[in-house]
Amino acid sequence: MLGIDLGGTKAEGVLLDANGRELWRRRVPTPAGDYEASVRMVASLVDAAHAINSAARGAHFTIGIGTPGALASDGLMKNCNSTCLNGRPLQRDLEAALDQRIALANDANCLALSEATDGAGAGADVVFAAILGTGVGAGIAVHGRVLTGPNRLAGEWGHNPLPWLGDDEPRPDCYCGQRGCVETLLSGGGLARDHAFVTGESLTGEDIVRRAAAGDVRCAATLERHADRLARALAAVVNLLDPDVIVLGGGLSRLPHLYQRVPALWARWIVSGGHRDAVRTRLVPALHGDASGVRGAAWLGR
Repeated sequence: MLGIDLGGTKAEGVLLDANGRELWRRRVPTPAGDYEASVRMVASLVDAAHAINSAARGAHFTIGIGTPGALASDGLMKNCNSTCLNGRPLQRDLEAALDQRIALANDANCLALSEATDGAGAGADVVFAAILGTGVGAGIAVHGRVLTGPNRLAGEWGHNPLPWLGDDEPRPDCYCGQRGCVETLLSGGGLARDHAFVTGESLTGEDIVRRAAAGDVRCAATLERHADRLARALAAVVNLLDPDVIVLGGGLSRLPHLYQRVPALWARWIVSGGHRDAVRTRLVPALHGDASGVRGAAWLGR
């Protein structure tokens, strides 16, 4: 099973055997804003899987592709933060380039499938998997199967408004045409923009995390605002879906404080019906880390 994760800045390919054992992996930069070059890059990864790994040479394997968007009913891509993919027949063009049928799914759906299959959500009935990175998205797996929906919008969490937004909180414009989307406030870029909005300092997300660890009070406050907003956004998910497990992936999922602060905060917004029941939903990092999305793409081949 070959999986390819077509991200906004990098693409990764992984070849798995039927038991999920990794046979081969490669990561390459994604051609920025160039659709045709992106198709050629995916084809080159498939060629490399055949040529480099002796177990794959001359053998047929299934191909799954994770993308930063969704395939609409007309066969064209939509909702991609890698905007050069929007309106393009990506699956059709890749199948023509590869001369093979492929499975294609949103990258967050791939994360959900990976973690529900053999990751942090293995064995759980309902897994909600959120990506906090360049963009923000989510996927849902129910009894080990990805939920897509008739509009292919299941899990399109990043383009809902951040709930319980205070009057003094920013509502940044989003490329989707709305304002105050979850993605604009919880992505890596959103973290940096919020710090600049409050402090006037232009820092990267990495700088903010590093300075907070060194005792910078303003950077620590930025991380706390981010955790508070994530708690609100995930509380709405629990109120609607009541998942057994919420798995975080993407670059910001590596912030260890989120797994203590967010569950400590989200009970304020999760409906309790007047009871004092503890929230049983678990918040955990992706077991497979950065590799989870591409592993999920490979599992699509099943």
